[in-house]
Amino acid sequence: QVQLVESGGGLVQAGDSLRLSCAASGRTFSSYTMGWFRQAPGKEREFVATISRSGGSTRYAESVKGRFTISRDNAKNTMYLQMISLKPEDTAVYYCAAASIIAISAITNEYHTWGQGTQVTVSS
Repeated sequence: QVQLVESGGGLVQAGDSLRLSCAASGRTFSSYTMGWFRQAPGKEREFVATISRSGGSTRYAESVKGRFTISRDNAKNTMYLQMISLKPEDTAVYYCAAASIIAISAITNEYHTWGQGTQVTVSS
């Protein structure tokens, strides 16, 4: 089964950019639909973005559309989340996740493998 490790989080100011990475182990990375989710203190985990197995289809939460870009490099077994124009409300622990489904999905329960998360803090 695939294992996921996030990196790239940190403390930034509002308006800054960050790029998160999600490195996957194993040789079947390209067979998984992948997603980014986030969880702020005291809130439920929420969907951020998802990408299809080939990378040809993506979907975003309304709150990040136009500011975040999800991508993947199957040759490197890595998924990315490029974040620009960060806002304090983007502060959260960001998780990458894998799903053994064909279509892209914003549904948390469809993802069976999760990373440990990386903290993103945006100061005002």
